[in-house]
Amino acid sequence: MTRKSQDLLAVGNAIVDVIARQDEAFISSHSLEKGGMTLIDAATAEKLYDDLDQTVSNSGGSAANSAAAFASLGGSVEFVGKVRDDELGHVFTHDLRSTGVKFEASPAADGPPTGHCMVMVTPDAERTMATCLGIATSLNPADIDEDAIARSRYVFLEGYLFDSPSARDACLKAITLAKLYGTQIVLTLSDAGCVERHKGLLSRLVRNFWIDVLFANETEINALFGSESLEEAAEDVAACCSLAALTQSEKGSLIVSGNNRVRVAAESFGKAVDTTGAGDLYAAGFLYGLSQDKPLEECGRLGALVAAESVTHLGARAQHDLKELIREKAA
Repeated sequence: MTRKSQDLLAVGNAIVDVIARQDEAFISSHSLEKGGMTLIDAATAEKLYDDLDQTVSNSGGSAANSAAAFASLGGSVEFVGKVRDDELGHVFTHDLRSTGVKFEASPAADGPPTGHCMVMVTPDAERTMATCLGIATSLNPADIDEDAIARSRYVFLEGYLFDSPSARDACLKAITLAKLYGTQIVLTLSDAGCVERHKGLLSRLVRNFWIDVLFANETEINALFGSESLEEAAEDVAACCSLAALTQSEKGSLIVSGNNRVRVAAESFGKAVDTTGAGDLYAAGFLYGLSQDKPLEECGRLGALVAAESVTHLGARAQHDLKELIREKAA
Protein backbone atom coordinates (compact mmCIF):
# COMPACT_ATOMS: atom_id res chain seq x y z
CA MET A 1 0.00 0.00 0.00
CA THR A 2 1.40 3.40 -1.04
CA ARG A 3 2.10 5.74 1.88
CA LYS A 4 -0.54 8.46 2.17
CA SER A 5 1.64 11.58 2.00
CA GLN A 6 -1.15 13.93 0.83
CA ASP A 7 -4.48 14.64 2.46
CA LEU A 8 -6.67 15.47 -0.52
CA LEU A 9 -6.76 15.23 -4.31
CA ALA A 10 -9.58 17.41 -5.66
CA VAL A 11 -10.87 16.96 -9.21
CA GLY A 12 -13.16 19.59 -10.67
CA ASN A 13 -14.05 22.25 -13.20
CA ALA A 14 -11.61 25.17 -13.22
CA ILE A 15 -13.96 28.15 -13.27
CA VAL A 16 -13.63 31.91 -12.80
CA ASP A 17 -16.75 33.47 -11.25
CA VAL A 18 -18.03 36.79 -12.59
CA ILE A 19 -20.28 38.09 -9.81
CA ALA A 20 -22.90 40.83 -9.99
CA ARG A 21 -25.73 42.02 -7.76
CA GLN A 22 -29.01 41.75 -9.71
CA ASP A 23 -32.70 41.78 -8.89
CA GLU A 24 -35.09 38.88 -9.42
CA ALA A 25 -36.54 40.51 -12.52
CA PHE A 26 -33.14 40.16 -14.18
CA ILE A 27 -33.10 36.44 -13.38
CA SER A 28 -36.56 35.97 -14.86
CA SER A 29 -35.85 38.05 -17.96
CA HIS A 30 -32.91 35.79 -18.83
CA SER A 31 -34.93 32.59 -18.22
CA LEU A 32 -32.65 31.40 -15.42
CA GLU A 33 -33.70 29.23 -12.49
CA LYS A 34 -33.27 31.21 -9.29
CA GLY A 35 -30.86 29.45 -6.97
CA GLY A 36 -29.81 26.94 -9.62
CA MET A 37 -27.07 26.51 -12.21
CA THR A 38 -27.72 26.70 -15.95
CA LEU A 39 -25.18 25.58 -18.55
CA ILE A 40 -24.69 28.12 -21.36
CA ASP A 41 -22.49 28.37 -24.45
CA ALA A 42 -19.81 31.01 -25.05
CA ALA A 43 -22.07 33.26 -27.15
CA THR A 44 -24.79 33.28 -24.48
CA ALA A 45 -22.18 33.93 -21.80
CA GLU A 46 -20.90 36.95 -23.70
CA LYS A 47 -24.40 38.40 -24.09
CA LEU A 48 -25.24 37.78 -20.44
CA TYR A 49 -22.00 39.42 -19.37
CA ASP A 50 -22.86 42.51 -21.39
CA ASP A 51 -26.21 42.76 -19.58
CA LEU A 52 -24.77 42.48 -16.06
CA ASP A 53 -24.33 45.46 -13.80
CA GLN A 54 -20.97 46.14 -12.14
CA THR A 55 -19.08 42.86 -11.77
CA VAL A 56 -16.39 41.38 -9.54
CA SER A 57 -14.26 38.44 -10.73
CA ASN A 58 -13.08 35.70 -8.38
CA SER A 59 -11.66 32.27 -9.03
CA GLY A 60 -14.26 29.60 -8.31
CA GLY A 61 -15.34 26.10 -9.24
CA SER A 62 -16.90 23.77 -6.69
CA ALA A 63 -13.99 21.39 -6.00
CA ALA A 64 -11.44 24.19 -6.41
CA ASN A 65 -13.27 26.26 -3.78
CA SER A 66 -13.13 23.32 -1.40
CA ALA A 67 -9.45 22.71 -2.19
CA ALA A 68 -8.53 26.36 -1.55
CA ALA A 69 -10.27 26.43 1.84
CA PHE A 70 -8.85 23.03 2.81
CA ALA A 71 -5.33 24.29 2.08
CA SER A 72 -5.99 27.53 3.96
CA LEU A 73 -6.90 25.46 7.02
CA GLY A 74 -3.54 23.70 6.83
CA GLY A 75 -4.29 20.57 4.80
CA SER A 76 -2.14 19.30 1.94
CA VAL A 77 -4.13 19.30 -1.30
CA GLU A 78 -3.66 18.99 -5.04
CA PHE A 79 -6.16 20.07 -7.71
CA VAL A 80 -6.82 18.51 -11.12
CA GLY A 81 -8.59 20.65 -13.71
CA LYS A 82 -8.25 22.24 -17.17
CA VAL A 83 -7.46 25.86 -18.03
CA ARG A 84 -6.68 27.65 -21.27
CA ASP A 85 -3.58 29.81 -21.78
CA ASP A 86 -5.69 32.98 -21.55
CA GLU A 87 -6.28 35.77 -19.05
CA LEU A 88 -8.89 33.87 -17.02
CA GLY A 89 -6.66 30.79 -17.00
CA HIS A 90 -3.79 32.80 -15.58
CA VAL A 91 -6.06 34.36 -12.94
CA PHE A 92 -7.42 30.98 -11.87
CA THR A 93 -3.96 29.37 -11.65
CA HIS A 94 -2.46 32.25 -9.68
CA ASP A 95 -5.37 32.44 -7.26
CA LEU A 96 -5.44 28.72 -6.55
CA ARG A 97 -1.70 28.39 -6.06
CA SER A 98 -1.68 31.41 -3.75
CA THR A 99 -3.85 29.48 -1.27
CA GLY A 100 -1.28 26.68 -1.06
CA VAL A 101 -2.99 24.25 -3.43
CA LYS A 102 -0.71 22.24 -5.71
CA PHE A 103 -1.87 22.79 -9.31
CA GLU A 104 0.50 21.65 -12.02
CA ALA A 105 -1.70 21.41 -15.13
CA SER A 106 -0.17 22.94 -18.24
CA PRO A 107 -2.57 25.52 -19.77
CA ALA A 108 -3.91 24.55 -23.20
CA ALA A 109 -2.55 26.62 -26.08
CA ASP A 110 -5.78 26.46 -28.06
CA GLY A 111 -9.40 25.37 -27.81
CA PRO A 112 -12.32 26.84 -25.85
CA PRO A 113 -11.67 29.54 -23.23
CA THR A 114 -11.14 28.92 -19.53
CA GLY A 115 -14.47 28.14 -17.90
CA HIS A 116 -16.39 31.04 -16.40
CA CYS A 117 -19.60 31.40 -14.45
CA MET A 118 -21.92 34.39 -14.26
CA VAL A 119 -23.09 34.55 -10.65
CA MET A 120 -26.09 36.77 -10.02
CA VAL A 121 -26.70 37.58 -6.36
CA THR A 122 -30.20 38.77 -5.50
CA PRO A 123 -31.04 40.95 -2.45
CA ASP A 124 -31.87 37.83 -0.38
CA ALA A 125 -28.20 36.70 -0.83
CA GLU A 126 -29.25 33.75 -3.02
CA ARG A 127 -26.95 33.04 -5.97
CA THR A 128 -28.09 32.04 -9.44
CA MET A 129 -25.45 30.73 -11.82
CA ALA A 130 -25.03 30.52 -15.58
CA THR A 131 -21.91 28.56 -16.48
CA CYS A 132 -19.85 28.31 -19.65
CA LEU A 133 -17.64 25.31 -18.95
CA GLY A 134 -15.29 26.09 -21.82
CA ILE A 135 -12.14 24.00 -21.80
CA ALA A 136 -13.11 22.41 -18.47
CA THR A 137 -15.17 19.90 -20.47
CA SER A 138 -11.98 18.49 -21.97
CA LEU A 139 -10.89 16.98 -18.66
CA ASN A 140 -10.41 13.28 -19.41
CA PRO A 141 -9.09 10.02 -17.93
CA ALA A 142 -5.52 10.82 -19.07
CA ASP A 143 -5.53 13.74 -16.61
CA ILE A 144 -6.01 11.40 -13.64
CA ASP A 145 -2.60 10.50 -12.23
CA GLU A 146 -2.48 7.07 -10.61
CA ASP A 147 0.36 8.04 -8.26
CA ALA A 148 -1.58 11.09 -7.04
CA ILE A 149 -4.57 8.89 -6.22
CA ALA A 150 -2.35 6.37 -4.46
CA ARG A 151 -0.64 8.91 -2.21
CA SER A 152 -3.84 10.75 -1.20
CA ARG A 153 -6.08 9.93 1.76
CA TYR A 154 -9.14 11.32 -0.02
CA VAL A 155 -10.11 11.97 -3.62
CA PHE A 156 -12.76 14.68 -3.90
CA LEU A 157 -15.11 14.82 -6.92
CA GLU A 158 -17.74 17.42 -7.78
CA GLY A 159 -21.05 16.41 -9.31
CA TYR A 160 -20.77 19.07 -12.02
CA LEU A 161 -18.07 16.95 -13.69
CA PHE A 162 -20.74 14.53 -14.85
CA ASP A 163 -22.03 17.18 -17.29
CA SER A 164 -19.07 16.36 -19.56
CA PRO A 165 -18.75 12.78 -20.92
CA SER A 166 -14.94 12.85 -20.83
CA ALA A 167 -14.86 14.40 -17.33
CA ARG A 168 -17.38 11.78 -16.20
CA ASP A 169 -15.01 9.08 -17.46
CA ALA A 170 -12.18 10.80 -15.55
CA CYS A 171 -14.30 10.54 -12.39
CA LEU A 172 -14.94 6.85 -12.96
CA LYS A 173 -11.21 6.23 -13.45
CA ALA A 174 -10.44 8.13 -10.24
CA ILE A 175 -13.04 6.10 -8.34
CA THR A 176 -11.66 2.79 -9.66
CA LEU A 177 -8.09 3.72 -8.73
CA ALA A 178 -9.15 5.00 -5.33
CA LYS A 179 -10.70 1.63 -4.53
CA LEU A 180 -7.50 -0.08 -5.65
CA TYR A 181 -5.28 2.04 -3.39
CA GLY A 182 -7.52 2.34 -0.35
CA THR A 183 -8.17 6.03 -0.94
CA GLN A 184 -11.49 7.35 0.42
CA ILE A 185 -13.87 8.61 -2.29
CA VAL A 186 -15.66 11.87 -1.54
CA LEU A 187 -18.48 13.18 -3.75
CA THR A 188 -20.34 16.47 -3.52
CA LEU A 189 -23.60 16.45 -5.46
CA SER A 190 -23.14 20.16 -6.40
CA ASP A 191 -26.64 21.07 -7.59
CA ALA A 192 -30.13 19.55 -7.69
CA GLY A 193 -30.35 20.14 -11.44
CA CYS A 194 -27.08 18.28 -11.90
CA VAL A 195 -28.48 15.39 -9.85
CA GLU A 196 -31.59 15.26 -12.04
CA ARG A 197 -29.49 15.27 -15.22
CA HIS A 198 -27.36 12.34 -14.07
CA LYS A 199 -29.57 10.67 -11.50
CA GLY A 200 -29.13 7.16 -12.88
CA LEU A 201 -25.33 7.08 -12.68
CA LEU A 202 -25.04 9.08 -9.46
CA SER A 203 -27.62 6.87 -7.79
CA ARG A 204 -25.80 3.71 -8.87
CA LEU A 205 -22.48 5.03 -7.55
CA VAL A 206 -23.99 5.83 -4.16
CA ARG A 207 -26.30 2.82 -3.83
CA ASN A 208 -23.57 0.39 -4.90
CA PHE A 209 -21.20 1.55 -2.13
CA TRP A 210 -18.65 3.29 -4.37
CA ILE A 211 -18.83 6.56 -2.40
CA ASP A 212 -17.31 6.75 1.09
CA VAL A 213 -18.21 10.34 2.01
CA LEU A 214 -21.15 12.22 0.48
CA PHE A 215 -21.95 15.94 0.70
CA ALA A 216 -25.36 17.27 -0.32
CA ASN A 217 -27.90 19.87 0.63
CA GLU A 218 -31.49 18.95 1.38
CA THR A 219 -32.75 19.54 -2.16
CA GLU A 220 -29.93 17.56 -3.74
CA ILE A 221 -30.23 14.50 -1.49
CA ASN A 222 -34.00 14.40 -1.92
CA ALA A 223 -33.53 14.58 -5.70
CA LEU A 224 -31.08 11.68 -5.58
CA PHE A 225 -33.30 9.33 -3.55
CA GLY A 226 -36.71 10.67 -4.52
CA SER A 227 -37.39 11.29 -0.83
CA GLU A 228 -39.71 13.92 0.61
CA SER A 229 -37.75 14.94 3.71
CA LEU A 230 -34.20 15.09 4.97
CA GLU A 231 -34.97 12.47 7.59
CA GLU A 232 -36.25 10.06 4.93
CA ALA A 233 -33.19 10.69 2.76
CA ALA A 234 -30.94 10.12 5.78
CA GLU A 235 -32.34 6.59 6.17
CA ASP A 236 -31.65 5.91 2.49
CA VAL A 237 -28.10 7.25 2.50
CA ALA A 238 -27.23 5.45 5.76
CA ALA A 239 -27.90 2.13 4.04
CA CYS A 240 -25.31 2.64 1.31
CA CYS A 241 -22.76 5.28 2.34
CA SER A 242 -20.49 5.13 5.37
CA LEU A 243 -20.64 8.88 5.98
CA ALA A 244 -22.83 11.71 4.68
CA ALA A 245 -23.07 15.38 5.64
CA LEU A 246 -26.43 16.87 4.67
CA THR A 247 -26.78 20.65 4.90
CA GLN A 248 -29.87 22.79 5.46
CA SER A 249 -28.55 26.37 5.18
CA GLU A 250 -29.45 28.33 8.32
CA LYS A 251 -30.91 25.19 9.93
CA GLY A 252 -27.44 23.64 10.14
CA SER A 253 -26.53 20.14 9.03
CA LEU A 254 -27.27 16.50 9.70
CA ILE A 255 -24.36 14.07 9.75
CA VAL A 256 -25.26 10.47 9.00
CA SER A 257 -23.01 7.52 9.80
CA GLY A 258 -24.71 4.16 10.10
CA ASN A 259 -27.24 4.44 12.92
CA ASN A 260 -25.65 7.65 14.20
CA ARG A 261 -27.35 10.99 13.55
CA VAL A 262 -25.45 14.12 14.58
CA ARG A 263 -27.18 17.50 14.37
CA VAL A 264 -24.89 20.51 14.04
CA ALA A 265 -26.15 24.09 14.29
CA ALA A 266 -25.32 26.70 11.68
CA GLU A 267 -22.80 29.41 12.57
CA SER A 268 -23.00 33.11 11.76
CA PHE A 269 -20.57 36.01 11.46
CA GLY A 270 -23.22 38.53 10.51
CA LYS A 271 -25.66 39.18 7.70
CA ALA A 272 -25.44 36.86 4.69
CA VAL A 273 -24.31 38.72 1.58
CA ASP A 274 -23.74 35.93 -0.96
CA THR A 275 -24.31 32.18 -0.59
CA THR A 276 -22.03 31.30 -3.52
CA GLY A 277 -19.83 28.35 -2.55
CA ALA A 278 -21.19 27.94 0.99
CA GLY A 279 -21.61 24.20 0.46
CA ASP A 280 -18.10 23.95 -1.01
CA LEU A 281 -16.63 25.65 2.05
CA TYR A 282 -18.67 23.49 4.43
CA ALA A 283 -17.20 20.43 2.73
CA ALA A 284 -13.68 21.83 3.12
CA GLY A 285 -14.05 22.46 6.84
CA PHE A 286 -15.70 19.09 7.43
CA LEU A 287 -13.03 17.20 5.47
CA TYR A 288 -10.23 19.05 7.23
CA GLY A 289 -11.67 17.95 10.55
CA LEU A 290 -12.00 14.40 9.24
CA SER A 291 -8.36 14.44 8.05
CA GLN A 292 -7.36 15.43 11.59
CA ASP A 293 -9.40 12.55 13.04
CA LYS A 294 -11.81 14.90 14.81
CA PRO A 295 -15.18 13.65 16.11
CA LEU A 296 -18.04 14.01 13.64
CA GLU A 297 -19.70 16.81 15.61
CA GLU A 298 -16.47 18.82 15.50
CA CYS A 299 -16.09 18.12 11.77
CA GLY A 300 -19.59 19.50 11.25
CA ARG A 301 -18.83 22.59 13.33
CA LEU A 302 -15.65 23.27 11.35
CA GLY A 303 -17.71 23.01 8.18
CA ALA A 304 -20.32 25.38 9.59
CA LEU A 305 -17.69 27.94 10.63
CA VAL A 306 -15.95 27.99 7.25
CA ALA A 307 -19.29 28.19 5.43
CA ALA A 308 -20.38 31.06 7.70
CA GLU A 309 -17.31 33.07 6.69
CA SER A 310 -18.00 32.46 3.01
CA VAL A 311 -21.45 34.06 3.00
CA THR A 312 -20.27 37.37 4.51
CA HIS A 313 -18.76 38.60 1.23
CA LEU A 314 -19.08 38.25 -2.53
CA GLY A 315 -17.41 35.15 -3.92
CA ALA A 316 -16.59 31.76 -2.47
CA ARG A 317 -12.91 32.16 -1.62
CA ALA A 318 -12.22 33.05 2.01
CA GLN A 319 -11.33 36.67 2.76
CA HIS A 320 -10.24 36.04 6.34
CA ASP A 321 -7.54 33.85 7.87
CA LEU A 322 -9.55 30.67 8.39
CA LYS A 323 -7.15 29.24 10.96
CA GLU A 324 -7.31 32.41 13.05
CA LEU A 325 -11.08 32.66 12.66
CA ILE A 326 -11.55 29.13 13.98
CA ARG A 327 -9.12 29.74 16.84
CA GLU A 328 -11.08 32.84 17.86
CA LYS A 329 -14.40 30.99 17.72
CA ALA A 330 -13.03 28.12 19.78
CA ALA A 331 -11.63 30.45 22.46
